[in-house]
Amino acid sequence: MVSLNRFKYKLVALITVFFMTVCGTFTTAYASEGHEEKKGFNAKEVILGHVKDAHDWHILDVGDVHVTVPLPVIIYNPARGLSMFSSSNFHHGHSSFDGYRLVDAHYLASKHLTAAQYPEGSVIAVDGQDNPTGEKIYDWSITKNIAFLLFGSALLVFLMLQVAKAYRLRGHRQAPKGFQSLVEPVIIFMRDEVVRPNIPGAKGEKYTPFILTIFFFILINNLLGLVPGSANVTGNIAVTAALALISFIAMMAATNRHFWAHIFNPPVPGGVKIILAPVELIGVFTKPISLMIRLFANILAGHIIILSIISLVFIFGSLSKVAGYGFLPITIAFNIVMMLLELLVAFIQAFIFANLTAVFIGQAMEHQGDHH
Repeated sequence: MVSLNRFKYKLVALITVFFMTVCGTFTTAYASEGHEEKKGFNAKEVILGHVKDAHDWHILDVGDVHVTVPLPVIIYNPARGLSMFSSSNFHHGHSSFDGYRLVDAHYLASKHLTAAQYPEGSVIAVDGQDNPTGEKIYDWSITKNIAFLLFGSALLVFLMLQVAKAYRLRGHRQAPKGFQSLVEPVIIFMRDEVVRPNIPGAKGEKYTPFILTIFFFILINNLLGLVPGSANVTGNIAVTAALALISFIAMMAATNRHFWAHIFNPPVPGGVKIILAPVELIGVFTKPISLMIRLFANILAGHIIILSIISLVFIFGSLSKVAGYGFLPITIAFNIVMMLLELLVAFIQAFIFANLTAVFIGQAMEHQGDHH
């Protein structure tokens, strides 16, 4: 009975989160441009607006009121020095501040510029007439993705410290309780089924905290990305590139002379070595690239599919209100399935990234005679 009640609570919570997502997208879809009813629904603009990074955290719009959390803008200009101010001074891209401007589609159109010259969402230096000066600036702003990245990191540290505190208070001889009982099987599984089989011996114990950190960090940010109004952190290729770079550094730190001997002198006939050696060397660098693209593509694709299905309501609604309301039940059904699938993908992608990192580190520790 207790398990059934917990299942009901989780199901209600999941449906609530889904409807919050639909409602949040519904309000921002028509209000994000201010006059969307007249111009028509632009699905591409709405979808990209939800998955892109931004200098503020836009939650939703209520009529003409924008519910937005401004974030710090930190600009370094070699000619003018360091400037720090709130992104609210840009007024959602409608005005410049302190000689800087947030580029958006309206600004590009008004100045007859292209996104290739000045990408949308970037900050540029402007003169008194709001024209680009072409000055070289360095944008160190706390964007939405960075803010959620810091939040996810802080959440990871907090949760793990709570688990460590529970072990200190209860000891390892007592059965785990609460959040500790949820995390302990995951830790044991990752240690016994991922780290130890791929990184044997004492070195496996050494790399266990690293692999667990990668797994939980990606998992937490994947789950946070499913919360309505949150940032698409692991769907940003810059974030996955940084994670892949960290894994690559760990792989290179684990290499030895036998590993490099296998790369430059593979155990094949002499004539084939000339062809196989460059391929093996390229493979060293393609491994982290595959980690980067796999995580980025899977998370981003899931978000785009969910938003695309929701957008169908507005596309049909722009043709006929009856068609829009008629398609709404289908959209809800599809998106409940997609949200459940994305929940599964969040765990799978975190596991795959951590597992492959362990595999690559284990391969880098190749000993003499190992040619697998």
